[in-house]
Amino acid sequence: MADFAGVEAFIAVARAGGFRLAARATGQSASSLSDAVKRLEAQMGVRLLNRTTRTVTVTEAGARILARLTAAMAEFDAALDVANDYRALPNGRLKLNVPVNAARLMLPRILPPFFAAYPDIQVEVVVTTSFVDILAAGCDAGIRYGERLEKDMIAVPIGPRRQRFANAAAPAYLEKHGMPQHPSELLAHACLAGRFDSGALSTWEFEREGEVVRIEPGGPLIVQSGAVDLALAAAVAGSGIVQLFEEWLQPAFAGGELVPVLEPWWPAFPGPFLYYPGREHTPAPLRAFIDFTRQYRW
Repeated sequence: MADFAGVEAFIAVARAGGFRLAARATGQSASSLSDAVKRLEAQMGVRLLNRTTRTVTVTEAGARILARLTAAMAEFDAALDVANDYRALPNGRLKLNVPVNAARLMLPRILPPFFAAYPDIQVEVVVTTSFVDILAAGCDAGIRYGERLEKDMIAVPIGPRRQRFANAAAPAYLEKHGMPQHPSELLAHACLAGRFDSGALSTWEFEREGEVVRIEPGGPLIVQSGAVDLALAAAVAGSGIVQLFEEWLQPAFAGGELVPVLEPWWPAFPGPFLYYPGREHTPAPLRAFIDFTRQYRW
């Protein structure tokens, strides 16, 4: 019978895509994880991972075994979680995969009161700027907008139900370059643009009374989607016009560091959802978090 430590080590390395990343995620050393996987491979008589000096990938046999192990570990965790049915308050760990804006704008308001209500639940937050499979990433649930939700997932609203993208610039910038009155005028301005992880530049979209305008912003700065604070700082310093979530800009608006630009044109969209697999047994920490978010008022 394969040893459980080896199984856990293999799953961690396969999910992380390497021994060092798995070591960071599990708190174990990379060498101990490597030894555990080697023992498991020797016991099973099959190679599970292809290793080079630069990469670690799952073999075909390893991928098939990983799929079965992932389902089996979920059942194992569900069996242990039954104990939570007999506790006054559930305990355990909840791992969430969330976009940058959720980690910055939503979770700081939700988690402190959640911890006060459920002191024995530990929440691990994985912030990502790209689309990921939450199950393959070892997460219990994620936060995502409606157009990015996967099939066969249960989704419940979380956070504000209506959000807007907002544009802003420093007063000094607008004094020098003028206030645009129509989105098309942004083509003559310095814009602080964003780039998706896919490599595509973000398009700025505007809408007013049925008129939709899309522009490709150009200017002195392009940032990846995870470097929002840099774009915000550049805007405050007067480097150009930025477009971010309205909530992200509110403190700068309140302090007078930034001024709204083209506000009548700001596009609105539905807020995000907490999503999780539809399975027979939902882990108690996740169940508690779902119930808590449902009663939370924004």
